[in-house]
Amino acid sequence: MSEQTFEQMLNESFKTIHTGEVVEGTVIDVKPDEIILNIGYKSDGVLTKNEYSNDNSIDLTTAVKVGDTMDVKVLKTNDADGQVILSYKRLAIDRGNKRIEEAFNNKEVLTAKVVQVLEGGLTVVVDEVRIFIPASLVSDSYEKDLSKYQDQEIQFVVTEYNPKRRRYIGNRKMLVSAEKAEAAKKLFDTIKAGDVVDGVVKNVTDFGAFIDLGGADGLLHISEMSWGRVESPKKVFKIGDTVKVLVKSIDGSKIALSRKFDDENPWKDATEKYAVGNVVKGKVARMTDFGAFVELEPGIDALLHVSQIAKEHVEKPADVLKVGQEVEAKIVDFNEDEKKISLSIKAMFAPEKEEAPAEDGDVVSVDIDKVIAEQNEEN
Repeated sequence: MSEQTFEQMLNESFKTIHTGEVVEGTVIDVKPDEIILNIGYKSDGVLTKNEYSNDNSIDLTTAVKVGDTMDVKVLKTNDADGQVILSYKRLAIDRGNKRIEEAFNNKEVLTAKVVQVLEGGLTVVVDEVRIFIPASLVSDSYEKDLSKYQDQEIQFVVTEYNPKRRRYIGNRKMLVSAEKAEAAKKLFDTIKAGDVVDGVVKNVTDFGAFIDLGGADGLLHISEMSWGRVESPKKVFKIGDTVKVLVKSIDGSKIALSRKFDDENPWKDATEKYAVGNVVKGKVARMTDFGAFVELEPGIDALLHVSQIAKEHVEKPADVLKVGQEVEAKIVDFNEDEKKISLSIKAMFAPEKEEAPAEDGDVVSVDIDKVIAEQNEEN
């Protein structure tokens, strides 16, 4: 019998391995782009970053350390450099396929990190298996910019499982819709007209603002934003503002809101404050051909009819007044039920008395325009 060489004996001391086999290895070195493992074979095994995980952002030097053991799959037993090429990812994918299949069959809710944002949707990874969530299934409303989901953990269900084509589709929209439906039911079960609640401004339009009440949106119409006049909702609110609102009415799924709180109603003390005969000051808010509307305070406007602007004839209010001008006038009519107040500058002047002619025959006269001009300068 011939004697074996040392090399032959050494080779026989190592186990044999085959492509596709799963072996256990011990980490003996870690580099940024590869891991070296002792697999009990005559050559060490090389596990590249690409074969370790589908997550390209992973740092191998923090993911594993020397001395760690792991199961790996043999891809090649002898590459060009005589090394054994291994894969941890593909073994994990085999396990991941089973995991996803179970989740698909059981309609289980999965949680995973978004590893890639594409124009058409999001990619998440579950046990090294990539699952695609189309943009239309990311939320219950259209989202133009999906970048906010990058590196975020999201929940979804698997709605399509096709391992042969490596097609795995996730659906987050179902969960969002179900969560909102539950929140809406809870909200409508608890709120009622007359309640004062907190909400968050979700959207602002020219006619009002939509307020998220935590389960459903309510409409705060421009006419209900204040007892005073609001020119533009966009000047009052911005998206994300927290606001306190009054539930004015609920009609099915429609909620009408208001910020006209009773304790702030300017008309509650108006009877005394604006009694007929009182002299008040206000600013011209707007004008028409028949008169000017004067804001006495936020929420209370009074009409200064064109015939009451001056003692003499005035063709148009704009000939004498301008928006923003402060005027002083007398209350000549107050209608609490209809919330109407009428003003008169003309009534501020005492009626002319007939006087005997002066000795020199001169007649005393009053320059109305001059009086009004002096009033405006004083105010």
